[in-house]
Amino acid sequence: MGASVTPFYDPVELQIIKMQKKIKAGAKFFQTQAVYDPQILKNFKQKTEEHHIQTKILAGIIPLKSPGMANYMNKNVPGIHVPEEIIERLRKAQDKQKEGLKIAAELIQQIKEQNLADGVHIMAIGAEENVPLLLDLSNL
Repeated sequence: MGASVTPFYDPVELQIIKMQKKIKAGAKFFQTQAVYDPQILKNFKQKTEEHHIQTKILAGIIPLKSPGMANYMNKNVPGIHVPEEIIERLRKAQDKQKEGLKIAAELIQQIKEQNLADGVHIMAIGAEENVPLLLDLSNL
């Protein structure tokens, strides 16, 4: 049984308490809300280690399709923060969807290289046909 967790939450300690309760209730792993900043995931991992949480964590990855999608998520989806640099990168891109896939691939690579999670959970949101390309771009 899995459960969800939100690394971009202030104070993050409330998420740690929820994780501990969910583990006692039988959770074997956690999937995070979408993450667009590896530093947030790094800070979250440090907090889980400080509180001796020993369970698998999968980082949520939602490939962005446009700057509008990123802005919408920032304004309307609790626990998601798309940094302005990423939104600007999407604005400047000729092919915004392909750029969103590149951004997601870079995040996956950083998560893997820095050992920030035990794996990733790709949420394609109606664009499942792009998952093979995302995996190729991620060198997986």
